[in-house]
Amino acid sequence: MLELTNHGYMRIIMLNNIYKHYLEIIFKIRKEKGEDNMAKKLFTTIYGRNLVGELKNIVQRPYLVVTMEDLWDRFKGEFDDDCIVHFVKTLEYDEIMAEVERLPKFEAVIGLGGGQAVDYAKMAAWKTHMPLYQVPTSIATNAVFGHRAGVRFDSVVKYVGYVEPVAVYVDYDIIQSGPKDLNRSGVCDVLCYNNSMFDWKYAADQGKCEEKWPYDEEMVAEVKEVFDSVVNGLDDIYELNEKGIRTLTEGLRWGGGAFHNNGWNPRPIEGSDHFLFYTLEYMTKKKFIHGQPVCLGIFVGSAMGGNDPDGILDLIHRAGVEIRPEGMGITWDDVFAAIKYEKEFLESNGYWYTVVNDFEVTEEFCQMIKEKVIAKYGEWDQ
Repeated sequence: MLELTNHGYMRIIMLNNIYKHYLEIIFKIRKEKGEDNMAKKLFTTIYGRNLVGELKNIVQRPYLVVTMEDLWDRFKGEFDDDCIVHFVKTLEYDEIMAEVERLPKFEAVIGLGGGQAVDYAKMAAWKTHMPLYQVPTSIATNAVFGHRAGVRFDSVVKYVGYVEPVAVYVDYDIIQSGPKDLNRSGVCDVLCYNNSMFDWKYAADQGKCEEKWPYDEEMVAEVKEVFDSVVNGLDDIYELNEKGIRTLTEGLRWGGGAFHNNGWNPRPIEGSDHFLFYTLEYMTKKKFIHGQPVCLGIFVGSAMGGNDPDGILDLIHRAGVEIRPEGMGITWDDVFAAIKYEKEFLESNGYWYTVVNDFEVTEEFCQMIKEKVIAKYGEWDQ
C-alpha cells in the first residue's frame, strides 16, 4: 500500500512538471506573438472584410444602430429596413441620457462610426444594459477599446459608465476607404505615451504622484513596448496597409483597456499630451479631429519637459498628422491662449500632476512652438 502511494505521488509530481513545462511553452509562444497577460483583459477584436453585413444575422432584435448622419447612406443597405437608427448630435451626458430615454425599445446596440458614435453607443448600452457590438469606421482614437465613454459635462471631458462589447469588428475595407489623414491621426493615442511616461516619472520625482497611482517601472516598460511597436510600424501605418492597420489598432486596443486594467489609473496612457486638447476644446467649444490637437499637445508637453520634442515632432510629421492650427479651424492665438490657460484649467478641474503644473509659459516659448511647427510643416497656404 505504501509503495502504491509513493508511486502515485511520484506520478503526480511527474504530471505536474509536464504541465508546468507545457504552460512555459504556451506563455513563450504568446509572448513571441505579442499576446502578453494584459491581452487576456482586452476586448475581443475581429479583423476581416465584409463584417458589417453579418451583424444583422447575429444581434438581438430589434436593434439600435448609433452612427453619424453622413455615414448612413453608405451603410444603411447592410441593415434591416426596420432597424432603429440614431444620429449622434451631442456628447453632453445629460443630453445623451435624455435622448436614450426617448428611443424606441431595443435589444442590442451597434456602434458604427468614429469616436463620437462608439462613445455614444457605449452610453446607450450602459444605460439600458443591452449587449454592444462596435464597428469603428476609423482608427483615429482608442475610444472603441475603452470601458468608459468620454462624454462632456458642460464641455469638460469626463470618462464615465462601463461596458464591454461582445466584439469590436475592424474591417480593412472600411478603414482603407476612409480619410487617410483621419486614420493616420490615430497614432496620437500611442505617441502620447512619450508624455505619459515622462509625466508619471516627473510627478513621482517631485513628490506629487498620487498615493493610489505610485510610479510603476514594470508598467512603464510595458507602455514603452507598445509605444515602440507603433513607432517601428510607422511606415506601414502611414500607408494604411493591413499590417499598418493591425499594428496601430493593437496599440489602440492595449491603450483603450489599460485604464481599467491598471485599476482606473490613467497615468500610463495620458498626461500633458491630452491636456492641451481638453483645454482647447473647453476654450473654443469646437469639435476637433481627436489626433490633431492631441499630437500638438504631445509636442508642446514634450517641449515643456525637454522630453525629446524634436524627435517626437518628427514622428508626428512622419505619421502624416496635421497639427498646424489652421488645419484645425483655429488660430495660433487660440493655441497660445490655451497653452497659457492650461495650468489653471487642469488645477480647477482636478487633473493629475504633470510638467504643465510647474512650467512657466512665456511669449518666447509660444513663439518657439510656432516656429518649430512651421519649420517642420511649412507655412499654411491652403
